[in-house]
This record gives sequence, C-alpha cells and structure tokens, in this order.
Amino acid sequence: MRVLLVEDDVRMGAAIGRALRGEGIVVDVVTRGDEAVALARALEFDAVVLDVGLPDIDGFEVCRRLRAEAQWVPVILLTAR
Repeated sequence: MRVLLVEDDVRMGAAIGRALRGEGIVVDVVTRGDEAVALARALEFDAVVLDVGLPDIDGFEVCRRLRAEAQWVPVILLTAR
C-alpha cells in the first residue's frame, strides 16, 4: 500500500509517517498542496492523508483538483480546527 501524506507541520508529518511505516505502508510526504497535486499526477496512491490548513492551497482545494482530474483515491482530511 502506498499513501500520500500532505502535512505542513514537519513534526506532525514525521509522527504520522512513522506510524504508517510501522504498519508496513509506503509513505510519500509533502508539505504543500501544489506538491501534492503534482505527485498525485505522477504516481498512483492507495490513499491520501491531507491536512486542511496548508500554506499555499488548502486541503479542500487539493481534493477538488484531484477530483476534477478524475482521481478517485480515498482522501482522509486532517484539521486542527
């Protein structure tokens, strides 16, 4: 299984990434929404773990862009709100 983790908080991203890797999951980590969209175009993921509050485009917009390109990968949205 391969997961795209999109989290701008480096410590939080590292902790989530460690937990997923501990379960045998391959994790690609990016910190910006535009990076997430570009990587999702280039590689195939089984799931996306997506922070809502990103520094460039927010997680909702990342999800909109993926869906607009007919990418139906499951998305889990994270937020501190």
